[in-house]
Amino acid sequence: MTIENYIDNINQRYKLGNATEHTFRGDLQQLIESLVPEIRATNEPKRQSCGAPDYILTKKDIPVGFIEAKDIGDKDLEGKKKSVNKEQFDRYKASLDNLIFTDYIDFHLYNDGEFVTKIAIAEITEKGIVAKPENFKIFKNLIKDFCTHIGQNIKSPKKLAEMMAGKARLLSDVIEKALTSDETHNEDSTLKEQMLAFKDILIHDITPKGFADVYAQTIAYGMFAARLHDPTLDTFSRQEAAELIPKSNPFLRKLFGYIAGPDIDDRIKWIVDNLTEIFLACNVEEILKNYGKTTKMEDPIIHFYETFLSEYDPKLRKARGVWYTPAPVVNFIVRAVDDILKTEFDLPQGLADKSMTTFDKTVPKFDERSKNKSKIIGEKIIKQPIHKVQVLDPATGTGTFLAEVIKHVHQKFKGQEGIWSSYVENHLLPRLNGFELLMASYAMAHLQLDLLLKETGYTSLRGTKQSVQRLRVYLTNSLEEYHPDTGTFWASALANEANEANHIKRDTPVMCVIGNPPYAVSSTNKGDWIQNLLTDYKKNLNERKINLDDDYIKFIRYGQHFIDKNGEGILAYISNNSFIDGI
Repeated sequence: MTIENYIDNINQRYKLGNATEHTFRGDLQQLIESLVPEIRATNEPKRQSCGAPDYILTKKDIPVGFIEAKDIGDKDLEGKKKSVNKEQFDRYKASLDNLIFTDYIDFHLYNDGEFVTKIAIAEITEKGIVAKPENFKIFKNLIKDFCTHIGQNIKSPKKLAEMMAGKARLLSDVIEKALTSDETHNEDSTLKEQMLAFKDILIHDITPKGFADVYAQTIAYGMFAARLHDPTLDTFSRQEAAELIPKSNPFLRKLFGYIAGPDIDDRIKWIVDNLTEIFLACNVEEILKNYGKTTKMEDPIIHFYETFLSEYDPKLRKARGVWYTPAPVVNFIVRAVDDILKTEFDLPQGLADKSMTTFDKTVPKFDERSKNKSKIIGEKIIKQPIHKVQVLDPATGTGTFLAEVIKHVHQKFKGQEGIWSSYVENHLLPRLNGFELLMASYAMAHLQLDLLLKETGYTSLRGTKQSVQRLRVYLTNSLEEYHPDTGTFWASALANEANEANHIKRDTPVMCVIGNPPYAVSSTNKGDWIQNLLTDYKKNLNERKINLDDDYIKFIRYGQHFIDKNGEGILAYISNNSFIDGI
């Protein structure tokens, strides 16, 4: 199709008097694909209803540009009027780096949110739509340049955080609309299945918006983690990201197996593909290294996460309690625990102790007389060896306390670097345990601990990558007991995390409970198990000033539960100052 043909076609439809912006979509699609044959201009109503721009231009399935089309003669192609296009245009400009707004005859180009140029190939007159042939050549070049756009190289951590946040916001909007649409039309989808599993097993009162937020952040940060491990900077894709997620985090690998595979919901595929383009334009490792130098912070990953969240949604950051726990406070608590283990528990190596104990483990009892001895006739108790100094952070967040334990123990191996990897594999990782409820924080904790271990010089001794030891940080609700598997793939993946965590909750003799658990007077953690434990604190109590159902008190009771079960131990929390008021 030539530009002349295109204008003739839309003019004929326009003159009928009943045309809408949808009337001309096929014509513009044909024109673009005629001018740049290697480009596919996709126009899918299902995607658009969930927040996608009208056209997604792809080259070999990789998004290269986006077009949002309004009705012919639209009066707000600059997106300045609040009541017309401003909100939508601002959202797209903040998240899509190569973008055209058009009314089918006037085209406004934006790169990285900034206006570049505009060109009109026709105008509306009393006789209808009349071509402006003097602009055809410029328009052809503009469309060709638009379709070969190469994103800028991103070198600034703030710019990367801004761009990640913009894409994640758009992804969250799309997911929320998709879930709402599924609910309204009573349709099933893989996204809906995931949210229901999440609601059933982890956060029972989560809304589509809440799920969309954590899911979008997790995808953005999972991509970030994958790119950080990427040795080939000139390529990056959903599929590559799935391969690069560390095997020490099996749940995130399962999530990215879905993201990379053919079953990904088509309504989010385009924006996930576009997200990969951001990471293709940067060297995440270099950016983080420089960020650490300029901020003089020990944990640039965590500070970068804070920057990302403040760009993504400052209110959400506050609501989620994602505030960096000051390093000196964490360091003091870890050193204090180490000192108490030495002085009060007669363990000279403190947190580095590798002594063993045993615990009673319930296992199936098999009939020795049956064939293959496979018939279960009951249960029996066996003595299971386990490390004595087990450490648990029941509200791990981004892994700050567990990271500090690793740093503290690593200091004791100065001059003994040759035995560090063996010690980590056999005597450190089996003792460090963490529970986290929020998927994005959980992904961050894994990323931080994985990179920290690498920085200390740890390398897995297990040979093949397939057998890499997983980090014992689990996506689970600390204040609930194990949740049974409900059968779907996603429920199975989440239940598997909960089941692994349950071995710690049920069997592991935890000696040190540390961390900075949440404070929430209006707690939604009202499960029978923790409420029953809490009744011990309420017996014969006339004090009414302190709300004993606050989450921080539940976590204190939770920690005490482990210490009681073990017979001895240390509970070391950062706590709400109202605890002191209640003494």
